[in-house]
Amino acid sequence: MFTSLKNRTPLGWLQLKHDKMKMLTALAGIAFADILMFMQLGFKDALFKTNTQYPRLVNGDIVLLSTQATNFNELYTFPRRRLYQAMDVPGVESAEPVYIGSLKWRNPQTKEKTSMMVVGFDPERPAFNLPEVNRQLDKVKIPDTVLFDRASRGKYEEVIAQVEQGKPLTTESDRTTVTIAGLFEVGASFADDGALMTSDYNFLRLFPRKQQGTVSLGIINLEPGQDLEATRASLNAYLPEDVEAYTHEEYVAKEVTYIQNRSPIGFVFTLGTTMGFIVGIVIVYQVLSTDVNDHMAEYATFKAMGYKNSYLLFVVFEEALILSIAGFIPSTFLAMGLYRLTAAATALPIVLPISRAITVLILTVIMCGVSGAIATRKLQSADPADIF
Repeated sequence: MFTSLKNRTPLGWLQLKHDKMKMLTALAGIAFADILMFMQLGFKDALFKTNTQYPRLVNGDIVLLSTQATNFNELYTFPRRRLYQAMDVPGVESAEPVYIGSLKWRNPQTKEKTSMMVVGFDPERPAFNLPEVNRQLDKVKIPDTVLFDRASRGKYEEVIAQVEQGKPLTTESDRTTVTIAGLFEVGASFADDGALMTSDYNFLRLFPRKQQGTVSLGIINLEPGQDLEATRASLNAYLPEDVEAYTHEEYVAKEVTYIQNRSPIGFVFTLGTTMGFIVGIVIVYQVLSTDVNDHMAEYATFKAMGYKNSYLLFVVFEEALILSIAGFIPSTFLAMGLYRLTAAATALPIVLPISRAITVLILTVIMCGVSGAIATRKLQSADPADIF
């Protein structure tokens, strides 16, 4: 069997090569569909990363949220006294507030106004596993002083250079003057162009209209040796129903689930990937269907000579496989270039891992295989007597 396959004439390749223009058109269509899938999957992955980057960095065993909170970008405040109540639960060592808000500030370099997320917490109790931030917490104890995310979206080269030289820089933020005293790096998101870290005291100065006595989330740490699940259950049983406790792992999973199942933008990217897949099926089907029609007489001749339908179907699927691989290769290199261009323009963490390339390759092969299966329906019913 393997010897016969090795020695058989590659009819699929010869038919594609015979009409080079048609083949190039098909490859361009497949590459377009692949690039569309690459970009949609890349944006969706960037959405996952940006929406979970701060939740993953939380420095705590348990996270306390308002029951109305849907995700990190749509947190609802809850009374700070819930954290004091949490301290009554056996096994709880600390319960610290974190304040999160968004404001407009003026880019010190371009003077343009952009949206920045602001995170405030007690400098004596680091809220996130960010060594670069935690080394500089003494700086944010100074009134109206913040740390700036150097990976923010926009032109900040001069700002970063000045701060790295140890020269604090001031700018306007919602009619308030703030001083940038240090840098850290996390990255921009779909919701905000960047982030600022500061103390809880400075946060309340930046957001004077925030209701006093409310917090965005609570970070709870347990005493050594305490059972995590049991303490979480005790917190949920003891605290009022306006808040809910999650283990750190559950909190991250909650963010991921929201993006997968409830986020409108996540649905849009999934739909875009699906549309790319469908577009590819249509393009390849048109090429293969035309090829089958153009060579119907030749296929009928093969049938008259005793070749089975399976052989003819194999020829069409061979064409589909060749098209899928030949279209995938250039699309991968083009996607790499577009990823770099997009990352530079948007400051989003969009990269091309091998796993995604394999995913798109599998989708491309399936896409072309489905097209081939549809295109061969007419071939299976062809009768040599009708053609001759």
